Amino acid sequence: MKRTDTIVIGGGQAGLAMSRSLAGRGIDHVVLERGRVGERWRSERRNSLRLLTPRWQSRLPGWSYRGADPDGFMTMPELIRYLEEYARSFSAPVVEGVTVRSVKRDETGFRVDTDSGRWQAPTVVIATGYCDQPRVPRMAENLPSRVAQMVPARYQNPESLPDGGVLIVGASATGVQLASEIARSGHHVTLAAGQHLRLPRHYRGRDILAWFDAMGIFSQRADAVQDIERSRAHPSMQLVGSDDHRSVDLGTLQDEGVRVVGRIAAIAGWTSYLGDDLAAVVSHSENKMTELLDRVDRFIEQTGIGAEFPPEARPRPVHTPESPLSVRMAREGIRTVLWATGYRREYPWLHVPVLDQRGELMHEGGVTPEPGLYVLGLNFMRRRNSNFLDGVGADAGELADHIDSYLSHRLVHAA
Repeated sequence: MKRTDTIVIGGGQAGLAMSRSLAGRGIDHVVLERGRVGERWRSERRNSLRLLTPRWQSRLPGWSYRGADPDGFMTMPELIRYLEEYARSFSAPVVEGVTVRSVKRDETGFRVDTDSGRWQAPTVVIATGYCDQPRVPRMAENLPSRVAQMVPARYQNPESLPDGGVLIVGASATGVQLASEIARSGHHVTLAAGQHLRLPRHYRGRDILAWFDAMGIFSQRADAVQDIERSRAHPSMQLVGSDDHRSVDLGTLQDEGVRVVGRIAAIAGWTSYLGDDLAAVVSHSENKMTELLDRVDRFIEQTGIGAEFPPEARPRPVHTPESPLSVRMAREGIRTVLWATGYRREYPWLHVPVLDQRGELMHEGGVTPEPGLYVLGLNFMRRRNSNFLDGVGADAGELADHIDSYLSHRLVHAA
């Protein structure tokens, strides 16, 4: 059995940020990774994927982008190299190719059994990420077997799809990106749009995320919002990272030939039944975008930089098409359904009573009810950008302080 002070489970950006923060405090630790550093970015992402955040917004503890194109967007090979170089920069104690089989409480803290041996430590950090398992609704079981079903983590490119039309379910970032890419390849695409947040890629001379960063929107703390669960449930931003810095929304998709319909309410065989709230969903998204752009305008006025960043026209309103009550997939030649419906978390190896009825980890800012057990990288965990590459580092630093205090307290009592 191997012993250390902290076991970090997961070697992506969250696990590496945690490792760097622990190392800076002199805490002995190990990072257990089932594959290679950044494995999920390697094996569960499509060929064309780029980060939604600009390169300058890829800051980790003690590390930042140093290249010549800070306003561009990292490709997946580039991001993997970035994480590998980061791990090497501080000799992160990552053990690759190790699958965790169980985490249990024992008399000294926690026992972590893996397929290559057992570890023991008084503290454990679960850093397996927010985008764990695809969330596919149960009604997917009602589709005929002849309809190919796919999730974004298994999609590679349009050429990998069967012939025929594609129904994409979900209009947040992933859904609109896939709709655009697949439609431009020649497939007929129908997009079933639920709640989403429309934003322009650029506004008043800067990337929209640069404004949000300057305004402190991303660093807003979880304890500063009225309803944290509602905030965590907000859809992801309708953005795409591309060389041309273009905006993608329901309007641009319709210009590209994508048919936009209402959300999927039920499925019976070859028929998908739709909700009747598409107009309300689009209106809510437009109103939210207007609210956010108004905040940017006020920030520019209050900081006195209006001459440098003059007013510009707002994005044109999205035309709301007349949505049918159903999509008859056989009649319309749809042979593939792509579920861009978000993610859920699974912890089948965690045998500690910290999961709620939904199977989600119970925590307050990453500190679970079980002393010594922590989680990092979840959506809006401590800050609005907690699950971003750019935001996980601040959370890691605060949790490392908590771990340091916890270990010191244990040491005093043991003495």
